[in-house]
Parts: sequence; structure tokens; C-alpha cells
Amino acid sequence: MTTQKLLVPSNVALKRNVKDYSLIVVGSFLQALSYVLFLAPYKIVPGGVYGISIVIHYVTKNLFPFFPDGLPMGTTALCFNIPLMILAMKKIGLSSGPKTIVTFLLISIFTDSLSYFLTDPLVENDAFIAAFYGGAILGLGVTCIFRAQSTSAGTDVLARVIANDSNLKVSNMIIVLDSAVVLLGLIVFKDWAVPLYSWFTIFVYGKIVEMFQTENPNRAVFIVSRKTQELKTLIVDKMGMRGTFIHGKGMYQGNETEIIFTIAERKDMPRLKDEVKEIDPNAFVSTMHASKDSPRPGI
Repeated sequence: MTTQKLLVPSNVALKRNVKDYSLIVVGSFLQALSYVLFLAPYKIVPGGVYGISIVIHYVTKNLFPFFPDGLPMGTTALCFNIPLMILAMKKIGLSSGPKTIVTFLLISIFTDSLSYFLTDPLVENDAFIAAFYGGAILGLGVTCIFRAQSTSAGTDVLARVIANDSNLKVSNMIIVLDSAVVLLGLIVFKDWAVPLYSWFTIFVYGKIVEMFQTENPNRAVFIVSRKTQELKTLIVDKMGMRGTFIHGKGMYQGNETEIIFTIAERKDMPRLKDEVKEIDPNAFVSTMHASKDSPRPGI
């Protein structure tokens, strides 16, 4: 009996990891495909680290003898992502670290590999169509990665670090950072079409992610457990979230208890539930739709 109890969780974890890393591989390939075949050929800057990499790729053309076509986008992005990841792990822990590292490594490898083998854009002489398809494929890739409870690092991670040290929201910081990258593209390329197509791409991939994010991305979470301090460490230190202790009293037996209340993004819910159950198998977890801007859950 003891052996069976030990094997069941490991089998569940193995299946979850296989599923998550399969999604990461697919999502990373789709993102790389979007950059190489649709966005980079038209100097479309979709924000983030790869937006910066596209700009650097064109600026460094014929600058280095070993890279006459410009510095490789994937390698350049990797040079940004590694220090950003180290910073994030020091500042906020970033519990999804292993998956995130695998994700940005794969995107870099796929991007440089595809750039080597696919030298011609898939869409010719139509930046609008390229921006649309590039944004759609990028959105599908981002969705796969989100569903694997991972991230491609870059400015998303930087936004979380800045938000963690201030009262700013992560979503607002992402908009600010992406806008700065798009503005960089305008300044370097001196073409007013660049921000137009870049923002259109960002809009399309945002809508694709939203389309597959069929539910409200935020959840109000109530946790009833005897191990509230261990759960506090999980929520605050490991997941970089915040919460509140609520004093409660059972209606049936009248026992005093502490209830944890927090708001989590939908993509963080599977991990939160799994780790809560690991800490306290008897914990009761209840969720409801919520908005982080709301003064009360669900409003």
C-alpha cells in the first residue's frame, strides 16, 4: 500500500511534466517561426526582447565579418534573457525558473536554426498580411507556453521585477516596456510604418491569447488549512503573490481557523493547487472569478 501511494503522485507529476514540456517545445517553435518568417523580414518589432533583437539584427548588418547579415536574433535575445532571468530569480524567486529557462533557450535555438534554413519571407511585399499572420502564430505560441505554466522571460520577467519593487501593475509595466521597444524601432528604422505594423501584431497576438484564455484570467482563491504559515511561504516567497489571512470559525463544530485569501492569474492556478495539496493534502481550496482591480472578489 505504501509503495502505491508513493508511485501515484510521481506518475501524475511525470504526466504533467511531459504535457508541459511538449507544449513548451511547440510554443517555442511557433514563436520562432513567427519571428523568422513574418516579423523580422518586414522590420516589425513586436515588443519584448525579440523586438530589440530584430532591431540589433538590422543595425549590425555588415558590421561583423562572421555575421554579414547581422547578429543572430536568437543569440542576441539569449544575451538579454540570461541576466534578466538571474535578476528575476534573485528578486522574486520565479518558481517557474526551470521551465522558463528551457523556453527561452528553445526559442533562441529555433530562431537561429530557422533563420539559417529559411532565408526568404513566407509573405512577399505585404507587411500587413505578415503582421497579421505573425501576430496570430506568435499568439498561438504564447498560449502554449502559458498553458505549460511557463514564460519566455524577456520584458515580461523584467515587468514582474519592477512591479514587485513598486505599486505598479505587471500588465501596465509590460505595456510601457513594449511601447519603449516599438519606439526604439521607429527611431532606428526611421519609418512610421514600423509602429503601426508592430502594434497591429501586438494587438493580434493579444487577441489570440485572449481567445484561448476562455475564462477570466484572474481567480480569487480561498484556502482553508492548518498549515497557513507553510502556505504563506509558498504564495509570497515562491510564487511572488500577496494575500490576506482571514479569521474564521467553523459553522458545524465551531472550531477557530485561519483562511488564506489571494488572487492568482489563471495560468498560475494549476501549480498553486498542486503545491497546496503537497503541503496539506487535507486543505480546502475554493476559487471564483475576480479582477485584480476590484476592491472585493468578483466585483
